[in-house]
Amino acid sequence: MKAAIVQSFAKGPVYGEFPDPRAQADEVTVRVHAAGLSRLVQAQAAGKHYSSEAKFPFVPGVDGVGTLEDGTRVYFAFPTAPFGAMAEKTVVRRSYCVAVPESVDDVTAAAAANPGMSSWAALSERAKFVKGESVLINGATGVAGRLAIQIARFRGASRVVVTGRNEASFARLKELGADSCIALDQEPEALVKALRAEFKERVVDVVLDYLWGPSVEAMMTAITGHGGAVAEPRVRFVNIGSVAGPKVGLDASALRSSGVEMMGSGLGSISNEGLVRDIGEFFQAIVPGGFRISAEAVALSEVEAAWGSKTAERVVFTM
Repeated sequence: MKAAIVQSFAKGPVYGEFPDPRAQADEVTVRVHAAGLSRLVQAQAAGKHYSSEAKFPFVPGVDGVGTLEDGTRVYFAFPTAPFGAMAEKTVVRRSYCVAVPESVDDVTAAAAANPGMSSWAALSERAKFVKGESVLINGATGVAGRLAIQIARFRGASRVVVTGRNEASFARLKELGADSCIALDQEPEALVKALRAEFKERVVDVVLDYLWGPSVEAMMTAITGHGGAVAEPRVRFVNIGSVAGPKVGLDASALRSSGVEMMGSGLGSISNEGLVRDIGEFFQAIVPGGFRISAEAVALSEVEAAWGSKTAERVVFTM
């Protein structure tokens, strides 16, 4: 079969022939229609994600949309190595498949699944979000962040605050549902002041963090209390990504003097079946929520040229 093939972590995948997969007892064969190119997929293929495995060759791709042998159209995730989603066929556990609504086309489903899951699962599984709470999205100018704004609004957030470096995009973020936008490239003291106003004066219940790095250090400074007689407000801080860097300097007093509860959301912190269930719920909300996501369909044969392309749209490889 035709597939994208990773031969080493040193270079991107190439287009070529790969052996056909054979499903085991608890697996199903999927004829793939579309597979999204996410940061997770790129990091795994480069050996830069904690889930990467140096077993070559392999087909990249963690999820996609396709049909089972009986013709059922499904979203699937977590193919069995070395078979990934970016091939004409793959194999996955039956429990890692969920039906795709007829109203959602293949490219849209493949483009939206990973970024949509990132915030949907973080809110449901980790933050235990309750309608009426406020949400701060740290790093909202990317595909996942923009979708997180729409999801938070759809799920009943009372206030949505966002951060980002591209101030030119702030008007667009407000159109999607953001109440307030905080620029991350301002002076450190000004950034802490702006964040403190949200945490201390208006109260933030949940933080969805796509960045990590310096912006989180500023956020923790803003959250830090002064040992008052009244407990600080509870803040559930959920890390989803680390685009700005893998580490932060964290003063222990920030944890002791505040109501912050830090946790992560991703592969390992939530079961695979739980993530697939969350994506199924998200798919059911795409049409009623009017979620908007920009996708660019690219033939899999063009994988070598498209792999490292810089675009605001989510690249989806079609077979």
